[in-house]
Amino acid sequence: MSSSDRRLFLLSGLAVLAGCGFSPAYAPGGGGAALMGRIEVAAPDTRAGFLLTQELEGRLGRPAGARYLLRPSITLRRQAVSIDRSNITLRFNLLGRVDYTVHDRETDAIIARGTVENFTGYSTFDTPVATQAAERDAEARLMTMLADQLLTRLAATVRDLPE
Repeated sequence: MSSSDRRLFLLSGLAVLAGCGFSPAYAPGGGGAALMGRIEVAAPDTRAGFLLTQELEGRLGRPAGARYLLRPSITLRRQAVSIDRSNITLRFNLLGRVDYTVHDRETDAIIARGTVENFTGYSTFDTPVATQAAERDAEARLMTMLADQLLTRLAATVRDLPE
């Protein structure tokens, strides 16, 4: 395919997207822009909660006393996926689930609710310290993935928040 054919193909694809109402989430008036600085994340009580809150606040800002409050509930579960002949687990999957609600503090109404799920893996090592470090790193990666998914859902569903 020549260079001009590719450009024509890409431009026609963009025209189709523009015709179906597609708009970037973080463009002015987009769902992502409506979230910036307007949602406060509830205080975490676990390490996973802290990591998730850190990721969310890094993208949404950290407004104190915002009208909207995001309350995430995190569930983590380890699952052995590789066991050797001597019954020693060599690899784990860390499965994560975040159930969330967004509350309007003025009316106490629930503006949005949902669930996001994902997983990541880590290997075990000969020393407990190395295995624990791998598990903590996997937890941090998982919280980043879950924060990405949660923000994508919110940007798609919460477009017009009242001031």
